[in-house]
Amino acid sequence: MTSARILVIDDEPEIRKFLEISLRSQGYAVTLAPTARAGLAEFSALHPDLVVLDLGLPDLDGAEVLERLRAVSEVPVIVLTVRSGETQKVALLDAGANDYVTKPFGIQELMARIRLALRQRARPQDEAVTVFDDGVLHIDLVRHSVTLRGQTLALTRKEFAVLDLLARTPGQLVSQKRLLREVWGPSHEDDAHYLRIVVARLRKKLEDDALSPRYLVTEPGVGIRFGWGTEG
Repeated sequence: MTSARILVIDDEPEIRKFLEISLRSQGYAVTLAPTARAGLAEFSALHPDLVVLDLGLPDLDGAEVLERLRAVSEVPVIVLTVRSGETQKVALLDAGANDYVTKPFGIQELMARIRLALRQRARPQDEAVTVFDDGVLHIDLVRHSVTLRGQTLALTRKEFAVLDLLARTPGQLVSQKRLLREVWGPSHEDDAHYLRIVVARLRKKLEDDALSPRYLVTEPGVGIRFGWGTEG
């Protein structure tokens, strides 16, 4: 099987070298670009399977690079950023980033994000996630049924809608605004308290500890991951 092709766009030589060694050790084919314009040129020539994109580039802001990539491709993009503000992270997700990792980052965390994004890209549309079962929690998204240790859980329409959206993209961070927009409607994108109430009720029903979550992994003010699929 052909190795996945990964394009790294980052202006820091040490980061580029570190990522090149780490990615090649995992069998990926790696192309490096030190600037936004070089990265866009490599993207057009290479058609990579995934892009690792630094936001702090010297010639163009990474957010603009992301916008240009999204204008022509749905290739997975994982953003590297030193910007820790919630607003910036939400904006990146809404602009089309598949995920982000905040510098300084652990290489295992980045590798897990890359594996997840590549798995999701490789999954055919007609093989979308419809059932989750880890031996404790069983979710059937087609039948709209959820059981915990064999016992049926009674979920409200909003609770199931939130769980449905998260479970269809396992391990992927779904922004708070997207959840609000798709479950409650576009006029409720800023009504974060709606989501907090539903997630709290879901946690209770799923017996999911907020301090050590197994299923609903929350990044405060940014979004939620359905925990399954973040590793491996």
